[in-house]
This record gives sequence, structure tokens and C-alpha cells, in this order.
Amino acid sequence: MDFSDAAESLQEVHAQIRRCRRCPLSRSRAKAVPGDGAPGADVMFVGEAPGAEEDRQGRAFVGAAGRLLTQLLKLAGLDRDTVFITNVVKCRPPGNRDPQPEEIAACNEYLLSQIALIMPKVICPLGRFAAQTLIEKNLSISREHGKPRRMSGILYVPLYHPAAGLHQAKLIDSLEADFRELRRIVAGELKSATPEPGTTRA
Repeated sequence: MDFSDAAESLQEVHAQIRRCRRCPLSRSRAKAVPGDGAPGADVMFVGEAPGAEEDRQGRAFVGAAGRLLTQLLKLAGLDRDTVFITNVVKCRPPGNRDPQPEEIAACNEYLLSQIALIMPKVICPLGRFAAQTLIEKNLSISREHGKPRRMSGILYVPLYHPAAGLHQAKLIDSLEADFRELRRIVAGELKSATPEPGTTRA
């Protein structure tokens, strides 16, 4: 599948998300939130679920946590226009409660489709729910944040959710340190994925 076909298929997945009625969240949402960013992004960020502002606009990470994420991306040498940002759950849970297992399961096919079509080299799960969905069921984000691990050819770097930094000021230093380190991790990953001049990859 070439890039234009993948981008078109990604748009169709997003259209399916906007029409989705797989779980009760579809009845309480204002808008579904498929995700935003470059369809061929090398780096993908996956959060927990949309909040009130995301639900209103239909866009990912546009509230207070999103503004902090934009600042943190700069520490990593990244820009919102060049990465892809989405959530494990595509509709807002009422009152911003934690997403339920059945809601995560209902959205999982969409998330896996996004990953398959975007083909990122690095995926950064933001917070416990994203890390446990994408990496390991019982992963402790407080122990594993900032520690990369490779699975199925993709480098996963679990990070604290920016909202955690807003609620617990003591985590801001850890968030900033992890995003600074992410700059080095991404640079190394992209360099290793680029063939040297005059060489070809099998």
C-alpha cells in the first residue's frame, strides 16, 4: 500500500469512528475524536480518552493537557504537525471518568488500524491506560515511564500523561526529563531506519 492509499484508508477509519455505535459512549458524546496529525508520522502519541474540550471540538489533545503536550513536544524536538496524536478510547467518558475495559475493547480495532496505516517508528503511550493497552496489561507507569522497549518492529516509549503533570506538579520534572530524552531516542531510531547513501535495504 503506497502513502496515498494509506492516507485515504486512514480517513475511512476516522469516518468509521465518527459513525461508531459500538459502546454506550456514542450516546453521551458530542463528537468522536479519531485523532490528529500527519498520516505518515514517524512518532505517534496515544493518550487515554478525550476530555470536555476534545469532545466539543472533535480533536485530540486541545484542552489544558493538550497545551502542555504541545510544550513538551518542543523539548523532544517535535511539532504537532509532524506527529500523530490519538487516544485509546475515541469518545469522552462521562465526567472524564476512567475508560472501562469494554470501552477500550470496542475501540481497540480502530487503534490497531491507525497504527498499521500510519506505520510509526516510535509509539509513546501517555499514561497507564495507554501503556497497559499497548505494551503490557499490568505495566506500572511510575516504574516504566521513559524506558523504551521494542515490540513487533516498533519502539514503544511509555510516558506519564500530561494531565498527570497538571494534577501533580511534582511529575512535571519527570515529564520534561522524559521528553528531553525522547529527543535522543527518536533521533537514534530515525537514523537507524535510514539507509546509508549507496546502500539498499532488503
